[in-house]
Amino acid sequence: MAAEHEQTATGRHHRDADTLVLGIGGTIGALNIVTGADRDELEVEISPVGADTGHRTHNVVQARRVGATVIYAALFPSVPAGEYVVWHDESSPAGTVSVRGGEVSEYRLD
Repeated sequence: MAAEHEQTATGRHHRDADTLVLGIGGTIGALNIVTGADRDELEVEISPVGADTGHRTHNVVQARRVGATVIYAALFPSVPAGEYVVWHDESSPAGTVSVRGGEVSEYRLD
């Protein structure tokens, strides 16, 4: 399902948060990485703890409208439960986050 877009006066598009579909349940969760506007359209990478090289998954930070508010986040809609490293950049880990099956975990990347 494609996300719907609304163009603002600045010409930027915002995705509606309520059009996202998550594939969670059982041992699969989702991970929402919230960040600042300065990371808009940049990639964020995660990897399982202990498998930090060669096993990274990435997603792009998007501006998303939640009511009257715009947030910037990279959403990983279907992630196996476990501990993950969130990467600040290619070589610097920002921290770790736990993903639980059937739940949406959130991490703040500054």
